[in-house]
Amino acid sequence: MKPLERARQSLQGLVVGDAFGETLFGEPVESTRRAVARELSPRRPWRWTDDTAMALSVVEVLARFDRIDPDALAEAFVRRFSAEPDRGYGRGARMLLEAIQRGAAWRDEAQALFDGQGSYGNGAAMRAAPIGAYFAGDLDRVCAEARRSAQPTHAHPDGIAGAVAVAAAAALVATGRATASSLVREVLAVTPPGQTREGLARAADLDLATDPDAAGTLLGTGRDVASHDTVPFCIWAAARHLDSYEDALWTAASRHGDRDTLAAIVGGIVVLATGVDAIPVAWREATEPLP
Repeated sequence: MKPLERARQSLQGLVVGDAFGETLFGEPVESTRRAVARELSPRRPWRWTDDTAMALSVVEVLARFDRIDPDALAEAFVRRFSAEPDRGYGRGARMLLEAIQRGAAWRDEAQALFDGQGSYGNGAAMRAAPIGAYFAGDLDRVCAEARRSAQPTHAHPDGIAGAVAVAAAAALVATGRATASSLVREVLAVTPPGQTREGLARAADLDLATDPDAAGTLLGTGRDVASHDTVPFCIWAAARHLDSYEDALWTAASRHGDRDTLAAIVGGIVVLATGVDAIPVAWREATEPLP
């Protein structure tokens, strides 16, 4: 499979995951899967969010440049935000993109967020899986391009680390280099120091048979919309269900937390192992079409 085809495969898994998680918002975790599925079925289309909008920009830039060009990526982010600002962008992202739209330099605005420390949110991670898919054969390149992809919005080292971790997981899965039992540790090995890496270390010590509720309590499920309380659980959940896209998304999106982002990250990784045909047809048909 060619690099762009792999990236688009990851994107499709990400988009359905994003829309599934967004539609699942508000459903009680204690509901059975069957009961929730009955509630979700009439809701068509399942609307995707800023996770997908930004991932579309990533794949667009890869297709144009065969690499991540941060300037072009920032421009694409702003263009899609300007066209559809109601896709669920967080407060920090909205402030940043509006400032760039007015002519500010993205480097200055990204660094200025959160009192000058930059964003350590999960936004760079949520869009990074297609990067790992695209450069799957070269893990060093994956990490370097993931860093560049984070720059227009996430200047904080931990926000960047989240993008590196997710892209690395996607690459390892796409090449078959990692197994379910080794994935978290192999991602840990290339993730930069910080709270996200510390969370991955906890995830690496967690048995894959652990109850997902217990895993979410230990690792976080995106309640703080931060890289460190989102990415470790996502990599663990992807490893736990590397053979089942459907089970992976139920585990990701059935936790209270940032459900659309959890499912987008997990979906963008796991689909590289299962293939697009593993996405339930009803879910693909329910998901809002891409532009």
